[in-house]
Amino acid sequence: MILVTGANGLLGSFILRKLVAEGESVIALKRKTSDTHLTDDLKGKIAWRDADVTDTISLNESFKDATIVIHAAAMVSFNPREEDQLYKVNVEGTKNVVNACLTNNIKKLIHISSVAALGRQKGSSILDENSKWIESPLNSAYAKSKYLAELEVYRGIEEGLPASIINPSFILAPSDWAKSSSQMFHYIWKEKRFYSGGQANYVDVEDVAEIIFKLCKQNFVGERFIASAGTISFKELFEQMAHRLKKKAPSIKVGSQLLTAFALIEEIRCRLFGTKPLITRESVKATKEIFTYSNKKSIEHLNMKYKTLSETLDRCCDYYQRTYSTKK
Repeated sequence: MILVTGANGLLGSFILRKLVAEGESVIALKRKTSDTHLTDDLKGKIAWRDADVTDTISLNESFKDATIVIHAAAMVSFNPREEDQLYKVNVEGTKNVVNACLTNNIKKLIHISSVAALGRQKGSSILDENSKWIESPLNSAYAKSKYLAELEVYRGIEEGLPASIINPSFILAPSDWAKSSSQMFHYIWKEKRFYSGGQANYVDVEDVAEIIFKLCKQNFVGERFIASAGTISFKELFEQMAHRLKKKAPSIKVGSQLLTAFALIEEIRCRLFGTKPLITRESVKATKEIFTYSNKKSIEHLNMKYKTLSETLDRCCDYYQRTYSTKK
């Protein structure tokens, strides 16, 4: 029996579909008040349990009967006002998951981390699974929270928990474009005019689910795998999205200094009105340096065959056109 935390999220929902398609028995974890509409197509095929990774009692109770745990529950935020919650969910939550695995004699934990946990530093343009975390102004609070979460997993390994880690890059997926990485498609749909420098390391959500399933079936204790299909400049990525969505591509480049100024103004505005900023100084960090994440290990050890960017964008943009073409 495979248990998935954060099962109602973007990545979690695709993990569920992969497991169901492979004939696995699945326990899906969600918070009691969570929206599960992303998994409507899986009704009757999975067993839902209510639990919160920050609540040790509900977590321990929900892990009963599970043999493998896929920990996909996480918080992604670059809002400085949410930093405490970020650490609570990503670090303390992972600590609780590891402890629940140890208490319930879970046979395997697969932890979903991020390439952000590999850290960023000037002078390092290509990062792989052997890259060491070094404190740097280029690392966001989100990145540090994912790095500290990985340390909890390694602590669990030292205490006898068989675990492996996957580090996805920017995930492209056909999903709810009001949330997660899918908001980028909405940005293009709205024909926004601005784009930033820098580049995106991308991966198809189905490829991430494929790697996770492979790790369920193989033993790579203490190993981590980068899940990334390639790199592309934000300008070119936006142009390819716009072409498929039949929209005008952003045409005005905003430099990092101006972008930082905009972010500061946006943060102040949101503090005054109690809303969430569209851009923050933390999120701007990603545009200041160029980093590439190597997928060599996943190809050699897991025999991964990544989808091309064209395949991914064709599928995603077709979904968004069909789903939202009659909506504003």
